[in-house]
Amino acid sequence: MGRGRLIPWSLTMDKLIDHAARWHGSAEIVARDVEDMRRRTDWAALRDQARRATNALRGHGVVPGDRLATFAMNGDRHLAAWFGIMNMGAICHTLNPRLSDEQLAYVVNHAGDRIILADSAFRDVITRVRPHCPCVERVLWFDDDGADGWDEWIGSAGTDCVWGDFTEETPAGLCYTSGTTGRPKGVVYTHRSNYLHTLMILQPDVFDISARTSLLLAVPMFHANAWGLCFAAAAAGSKLVLPGPRLDGAALYELLEEEAVTLTAGVPTVWQTLLQFIDDNGLRLSTLKRVMVGGARCPERLIRDFAEHGVEVQHNWGMTETSPLGTAGMPTAAVAALDDEAQLQYKLTQGRVPLGVDIAIFDAEGSELPRDGEAVGFLGVRGHSVIERYYRQDDSALDAHGYFDTGDIGTIDSQGYLRLTDRAKDAIKSGGEWISSSEIESVALNHPSVAIAAALAVPHPKWGERPMLVVQLKPGAEPDADGLREVLVGGLAKWAVPDEIRFHPAIPVNGTGKIDKVRLRRQLFGDAPPQSAALAGA
Repeated sequence: MGRGRLIPWSLTMDKLIDHAARWHGSAEIVARDVEDMRRRTDWAALRDQARRATNALRGHGVVPGDRLATFAMNGDRHLAAWFGIMNMGAICHTLNPRLSDEQLAYVVNHAGDRIILADSAFRDVITRVRPHCPCVERVLWFDDDGADGWDEWIGSAGTDCVWGDFTEETPAGLCYTSGTTGRPKGVVYTHRSNYLHTLMILQPDVFDISARTSLLLAVPMFHANAWGLCFAAAAAGSKLVLPGPRLDGAALYELLEEEAVTLTAGVPTVWQTLLQFIDDNGLRLSTLKRVMVGGARCPERLIRDFAEHGVEVQHNWGMTETSPLGTAGMPTAAVAALDDEAQLQYKLTQGRVPLGVDIAIFDAEGSELPRDGEAVGFLGVRGHSVIERYYRQDDSALDAHGYFDTGDIGTIDSQGYLRLTDRAKDAIKSGGEWISSSEIESVALNHPSVAIAAALAVPHPKWGERPMLVVQLKPGAEPDADGLREVLVGGLAKWAVPDEIRFHPAIPVNGTGKIDKVRLRRQLFGDAPPQSAALAGA
């Protein structure tokens, strides 16, 4: 039998920006800078920026395989740097400004970053950290007019350059985990994994992004490639709105309305702030159709509040190690046919896997558990964009079945919906029953005065462990333990209601904005375990 031949077409990231520039070149990219001014460009001009950046990097002596760091918020220059770095075969390492100085120095040195491209807002941090990073040869500033400023640096470079002259397995990006339980670990994304991840999230049953989408990116670009949304916007030719450093309710509302945004994405706390601003000022959302939530469990109140504005909330799950999407909360035909209240229960899950991802739950002995919505197990994930091993580590990160152990506990029902009940390290075992700390936190957030909620396991002489709820109130709110307990009793099984509620002025969060329960325990209890005597009679 004769064999046909196809045109060689490697899955490299230059294909995305070239497509955007050639076929959607006039689609707008709007970026708000540190001075609160909006800069307007488009995909064709962004490709020119990226090409100039590639030539400037080559002029500095950068070669394929070199690691180059970005230390910036969401902006067009930052995005142009991404493509300029990746498309020449170098590796773009996004630095998380929420890491401590010690962690930043560690990841820069571990990666071996030659250049840091940064927003001047982080000048003080870089000044402190750079003396501890001998690998860094130069720092360039996206918003500086001097010799080390972005515009000056790329200004004399031409736009004629070669991209993509390497295999699709070439590394493209490097992100580090938040490192709350140890040193941050590096995850390397290849051109192939990024390209396939992009095609995956464009699908209608995943993120449903098209040339008709106006996308505001409230998730930071330093969080696992901004969930892959920048790449998806380029592939689809979407309008892209980049909000810069301001994510307060007033700033977000202004951009959503004035840029006719139809889709946005970010962590729940961002949307709680937006909704509070809208409510305080008697405003409405006129163009927004869908909000994608990830990074933390989505509170039921958030879904209901957005529904009052005719906005759908889509709950997704993923992690740095999955590039990052793992599951997406789009409804099946059967779920879409249910009434609103029945659909809500599915919206509160983490959703279903798209083509390219496979998940399973396992018991403590490593046996796969049934997908019946009842069996609770440890979640494993595998797929074309899931890590096999961490950067500069020889040992595989996969289990005996070839799955990556996510560290999450949950169930999968007969329709394929994943419902995460907890992180394995945060689950509470009380009287032989598992109690989900994240479920307690989600229900607590339904109280209008609660800004952040953290459920902790504390020792109990009879039940082994019992939950304690720690709450940070919204500004100006007064403690209301009785009202909060009513909310908890109404939303939780009797045995899951916390025995004690404490109000805390500032619950600590880690580099990715998640609650840092290790630090919180230290703040509350010091080095000693919490005392259970006060709870013994509860």
